[in-house]
Amino acid sequence: MKVDKVYFPLIIFTAIAVGFLLGGTFIKAPVSEKQNAENQTKRKLNKLIDFIDSDYVDEVNTDSIVDQTVNGILEKLDPHSVYIAKNEAEEVAQNMKGNFVGIGVNFFIDKDTVAVIQPIAGGPSEKAGIKAGDRILSANGEMLLGKKITTEKLYSKLKGEPNSEVTLLIFRKSENKKFKVKVLRNVIPVKSVDIALMLNKTTGYIKINRFAETTYTEFKSGLNKLIKQGAKSLVLDLRNNGGGYLEEAVFISDEFLKDEKLIVFTKNRKGRIDKTFATDEGAFENGKLTVLINENSASASEIIAGAIQDNDRGLIIGRRSFGKGLVQREMQFDDKSTVRLTVARYYTPTGRSIQKSYKEGNEEYFNDFMHRYQNGELYAKDSIKVADTLKFKTPKGRIVYGGGGIVPDIFVPIETAKGNEIIPLLMQSGAVTNFVFTELDANRNTFKGMSMQQIVAKIETSDVYFNNFKHFVNTSESFIDLDSNKNYVKRYLTAEFCRQLLGENQYYQIALKDDMMVKEALKH
Repeated sequence: MKVDKVYFPLIIFTAIAVGFLLGGTFIKAPVSEKQNAENQTKRKLNKLIDFIDSDYVDEVNTDSIVDQTVNGILEKLDPHSVYIAKNEAEEVAQNMKGNFVGIGVNFFIDKDTVAVIQPIAGGPSEKAGIKAGDRILSANGEMLLGKKITTEKLYSKLKGEPNSEVTLLIFRKSENKKFKVKVLRNVIPVKSVDIALMLNKTTGYIKINRFAETTYTEFKSGLNKLIKQGAKSLVLDLRNNGGGYLEEAVFISDEFLKDEKLIVFTKNRKGRIDKTFATDEGAFENGKLTVLINENSASASEIIAGAIQDNDRGLIIGRRSFGKGLVQREMQFDDKSTVRLTVARYYTPTGRSIQKSYKEGNEEYFNDFMHRYQNGELYAKDSIKVADTLKFKTPKGRIVYGGGGIVPDIFVPIETAKGNEIIPLLMQSGAVTNFVFTELDANRNTFKGMSMQQIVAKIETSDVYFNNFKHFVNTSESFIDLDSNKNYVKRYLTAEFCRQLLGENQYYQIALKDDMMVKEALKH
């Protein structure tokens, strides 16, 4: 793909600047009265922290005071200007990088033991013979057992340099034996494209969970595969995708839009406008396209949805998106903690800002889901509140709205019964993964050699696993009504059994089969 005609603004998600928020090195030079006042404020904060550090009556962690101060400053700005503490920054950065060096297992802490849900296909652990259900008891002689075991400690022992060796002590429950195995660490991909598969003979489906450094590369690989398999139409699933790097969303949009079509533009405090246009290199500029969104689709997801809708390129199906129209720049401190500061707003091709209001404060802003539930918006498009003053027209004369997310062309209500809006999130959470692992672990041989059809029949024709799951999540004392959504719950339980026994492809074959948004997409 050519990029010479894609004019990226300086203000993008990945820009990095190193510096200090509180104080720093100052050069003696003439300064304005305003600068003098700002410098006095910075010196005041530094002096106070030094005073506490040296003379306060009790021992105090001044690092935590600085963290609180930074958080307090950013909270006064907007909901998306945030501070990421040093103990969290590495994990966040790794998640956006798209890979890490490790042993390659999906795991969870089962009581006080590290349990392998699945070794990653083709990864170091699978090559070393580690299997689903194995327990990792120690790494290089250091025990990884007990109630005090933490994810952070596990990562520190299992990650390392490429081609470095770690000796693991494994307990295999199915054979009731312990053994040691040497694993050679390697680069493990952290996928941002969950799946690319064919829904039928002519319709492809791609699911993106976030926009990381490798997302466009993953997407393009999946798209090329589907085109080779005969895809003439495409369903792009951006549900529950909270966003990420702006340029990855631009690259993906470019695959759908013809040369010189506007994708997005940004505007900063000084009024500078930077426009980004499509090139003539798109691989899917003519096929039919639908984009799936919901109330948790945000940021970079909304950039794609807005570009497709405003250029009359395809249909947006689902529910109104989150409404984040702000761009952040990252600044890293010496201790590796990070600030993400809002430096611009972005606009869709028709000129819409889809940023929802945050005048009532951060808590109210992030509680927007509850407002949507209370006003009935999750169940009826007529309940969506949009301001007539924020109407815009696409080139073909369609009316679109700004001021609070992307309103879909075709509305699809939430699938579960009213009052159970939490169930879709529950059924795609770690709770389901851990439950299914526990059931398999109790008697893994029962499922050995089963086909997908046999697994479906075993889970869906009986209430045994449904009732076990109810007990697992303790719904007898909960507001979650699983009984009113039994078929929906069973679908995702079955899908997860298929994932852990057969793989990701089989999970999506089951999960998408009766998905209401996918069904609506296939109609169009």
